[in-house]
Amino acid sequence: MNIDKETVDKIAHLARLDLHEDDKQEMIGDMNRILDFMAKLNEVDTSGVEPLVYMSTEVNVVREDIAKQEITTEEALENAPKHNDQYFLVAKVIG
Repeated sequence: MNIDKETVDKIAHLARLDLHEDDKQEMIGDMNRILDFMAKLNEVDTSGVEPLVYMSTEVNVVREDIAKQEITTEEALENAPKHNDQYFLVAKVIG
């Protein structure tokens, strides 16, 4: 595939880019070099290579997601400037 001015115009429109004529010529060259590189990658024999799902063999170690009560409601409300028996009281922000 060869990138031409019409292709760059279409991609620029889809990406909502306003490219000047000199930028379009530079973009044509850049995109053609990218496609040439991808063509070289397609020439590599990968028949014996397993596809990767993750780039690392690290295993994510996370704690169990267990709900537990660390503090009581009364303890949580102790330092609140304004509160009632169960809730924090804040200034009204929606009219």
